[in-house]
Amino acid sequence: MDYDATIQDIETTFGSVPSFIHQIPKAALPGAWAELKALEFGETVLDAKTKALIGIAVAAQIPCDYCVWADTNTAKQAGATDEEIAEAVGVAALTRSWSTYFNGLQVDFETFKTELGGEGAMQ
Repeated sequence: MDYDATIQDIETTFGSVPSFIHQIPKAALPGAWAELKALEFGETVLDAKTKALIGIAVAAQIPCDYCVWADTNTAKQAGATDEEIAEAVGVAALTRSWSTYFNGLQVDFETFKTELGGEGAMQ
């Protein structure tokens, strides 16, 4: 899809073209839009609520106020409760915290996997 067709597709999808779209380099926009549309709005194995909760968790870690705001709205529109949103952020915080220990203390990865049940074995 070329730039002009991408702009038209964005307008069809949203009802208008958000001003930030025009700040994206013309060479990048068609590919970036195709990826966003396919993963965010397309029929995939994850439902919209799950994708939005993942987005909030990741955005909280980056941090990206724009993404937290947008993904929170999307999650709520998809039926997420405030408690589900809080838990997604809590899991992100927990992952970040433990990752800091593992990496900072240089925990041996092979030993870690062996002690927790080997490759792919989660309890």
